[in-house]
Amino acid sequence: MIELPVVGKEKKTPKPKWLRVKLPIGEEFRKVRKIVDEHKLHTICESGSCPNMGECWGEGTATFMILGNVCTRSCSFCAVATGRPPEYDEQEPQRVAEAIHTMGVKHAVITSVNRDELKDRGAKIWHETVAEVKRMSPSTTIETLIPDVKGNWEALEVMISPGQEVVSHNMETVKRLYRRVRPQARYERSLEQIRRTKDYGKRTKSGVMLGLGETADEVYEIMDHLVEHGLDVLTLGQYLQPTKRHIEVAEFIHPDQFEHYKEVGLQKGLKYVESGPLVRSSYHAERHVNVPI
Repeated sequence: MIELPVVGKEKKTPKPKWLRVKLPIGEEFRKVRKIVDEHKLHTICESGSCPNMGECWGEGTATFMILGNVCTRSCSFCAVATGRPPEYDEQEPQRVAEAIHTMGVKHAVITSVNRDELKDRGAKIWHETVAEVKRMSPSTTIETLIPDVKGNWEALEVMISPGQEVVSHNMETVKRLYRRVRPQARYERSLEQIRRTKDYGKRTKSGVMLGLGETADEVYEIMDHLVEHGLDVLTLGQYLQPTKRHIEVAEFIHPDQFEHYKEVGLQKGLKYVESGPLVRSSYHAERHVNVPI
């Protein structure tokens, strides 16, 4: 029997072999799953469809997402639900701290959705969460992956002041692609947020996705801008389309090119570069806490 091609339907390029991920299995994975469910928490691992969830949860670590799981932004790359978020939970800081304490993690990563409808952008809950984790687990180091505060620099100071060791804010993509990829964000504003975080004395970190149609020169340019604004740690990873409703992958970047970008970033003055197809913002985050500032 001869199989005829489907007219008007393009066949997508299959994912290359270097993008294969581990399935979420094992005792540690089940343990983390149980703790997250019992404390009624959200994780960016699940909401963001992270390809490393099996590996990280299998090692007993997870990135907690506070302030709910509905975002006020509509970024074309992100799998997190978009809409009008419900009221935030005042008890969430304590539940997150209890979960981290129960898991006994040495390094915790906390992120959140954008809460643009809140006057303080959620800064109060951010501050209380970090402070409570530090109170219950004083030896645990913390990285906070914070959203764009839309120029509310008072809110930014509240978010980054309770004692976390690393403050991350993702640029996500190069300047030319911002309107398409992050329509409610501003490239220069995110750079300024990183600079203000550095001026506060924090270890700074950011992440950029590749494969959205950027050129190598544009990657070099954003590295230069980040160095100029005081960035310490940069993560580079392959963008993967979470659903058909999201922006399509323009190119799968070869691991050798990721290694090249790492070398270039270090030459330009970045203190640490984590670069690879499956790298995400919180991937191997424990390695970034001791980067000199």
